[in-house]
Amino acid sequence: MPSRTLPAASVRQRRLGSELRRLRRSAGLTAGQAGALDGSSQPRISSIESGRYGVSAERVRALARIYGCLDEAYVEALAEMTGGRTRGWWDAYRDLVAPDALDLAELEHHAPAMRTASAVHLPGLLQTRAHAYAVISDAVPPLAPYEVEHRVSFRIKRQAVLYGAASARLTAIVHETALRLDLGGPAVAREQLRFLLDMGARDNVTVRVLPFGTGTSPGAGGNICYLSGAVPALDTVQLDAEHGSMLLDSPAHLAGYRTVLDRLEARSLDEAASRELIRRIAARL
Repeated sequence: MPSRTLPAASVRQRRLGSELRRLRRSAGLTAGQAGALDGSSQPRISSIESGRYGVSAERVRALARIYGCLDEAYVEALAEMTGGRTRGWWDAYRDLVAPDALDLAELEHHAPAMRTASAVHLPGLLQTRAHAYAVISDAVPPLAPYEVEHRVSFRIKRQAVLYGAASARLTAIVHETALRLDLGGPAVAREQLRFLLDMGARDNVTVRVLPFGTGTSPGAGGNICYLSGAVPALDTVQLDAEHGSMLLDSPAHLAGYRTVLDRLEARSLDEAASRELIRRIAARL
């Protein structure tokens, strides 16, 4: 199956390319040497590794053999990431929201499981429309009304990954601070907390509260989203901040943020105690 040039690399294609680059470098080969062994060329290998060129599953397996990779599960997971750019619902928002938001939606779509930790804001996957509107309307610099509507709509559509037969598993660690910020006023806040309780009752969603007085953990100052891949080596960490998001996938980063999330989860209330605290806060609004 011949490779084909792509107009724009998706986050999934960029990750496939970076993994192939990682394998090549681990094998001690230059792009030119890899191209010669593959029967192609240095420019072709470089284009594949940058995500600018489509690559077949057969070629991924062939390159893995050239690079001496013996991890069959990992190689097959890479092969599943081929097939060119798959359009998703998020493509309709390509000119309406930031590119990093599109990347996050694509990652969520393919992730079988996610772990999040939020210090101030509730996870986007667990926000009501009214709560999301209050958060996004408060952006700096201010957004035009139509921009707010696009971003709210996009955030709510992302939540589809939590529904259906192939729904993702989500574990959300929420700081008590986020529960007590009555964004949008008491009525919006009550609705949001009830929605959080409803979502936490789903089999695939776990909500745990990190209460006041439990300290913190290094790296936990912002919003963290840990997205599982088909195999652990293909996991991704997404860090959310006011200036935009950052994607991390090096083994060191993945291990570090797994540790951060493990510590936060260990310090958080269990599910039953978390639900009780959420109910008490909602009752006082």
